[in-house]
Amino acid sequence: MSNISCLQDWFATPLGQYLLAQEQRYHDEMVADIFGFHAVQLGMPNVDFLQTNRIPHKFHVGPEPGAEVMAHYEELPLETQTIDLLVLPHVLEFAEHPHQILREVDRVMMPEGRVIITAFNPWSLWGMRRWARADAHEYPWCGDFISLVRMKDWLSLLGFDVSAGRLACYVPPFIQEKWISRFGFMEQAGDRWWAIGGGIYILEAIKRVQGMRIITPAWANVAASEKRLATAPRAAGFRRSERPGNLRIIK
Repeated sequence: MSNISCLQDWFATPLGQYLLAQEQRYHDEMVADIFGFHAVQLGMPNVDFLQTNRIPHKFHVGPEPGAEVMAHYEELPLETQTIDLLVLPHVLEFAEHPHQILREVDRVMMPEGRVIITAFNPWSLWGMRRWARADAHEYPWCGDFISLVRMKDWLSLLGFDVSAGRLACYVPPFIQEKWISRFGFMEQAGDRWWAIGGGIYILEAIKRVQGMRIITPAWANVAASEKRLATAPRAAGFRRSERPGNLRIIK
């Protein structure tokens, strides 16, 4: 009987190690050029997805041992609009209230801040295994895999614009390492021919805040004032065309 009781245990398996290596590589590329003052990773405290980022203040938040700040994802002990970069690796699909977590993310993010979300893709071979196998009560198959379209809709409703993203892990979710290696060719083939079939997706989104409304002058009053102004005499031989700003010579 399997002793996988949490996601961290599953990441110690050959398949979990394979996935983790790919996720680390893609996170290293995505966070390297994001700047600010505060960066936070929710969950997976034993993995540093912010290691290539140069933001000076970085820390982990979560209920698991090892996090610098112990807290529930639905109630983050962070001030409003203070975080420039926030990473959520496999948090939402295992949460009871993913919408509340995203609302908390929206609350703590700075305007134009970046959030990076990693999640399992239900429309993939990994998603098919979740439905077909009897171990659906174990990690990660016990999660509520969220489709890419639905995740984008949730972010859009909160005012986030998806700025980048990719899918990865096209290898079938084999248990044994030898079979994972033999099917490694599917990574490049899947990325080219079956782009929506990756086992996971990684999204980068920017928090957009509508700008201040510019108060314009009362144009009616301005127009009325202009009517009271005396017009200057026109030079002989010229008159204005019907299009403002153009002059036409009269022969």
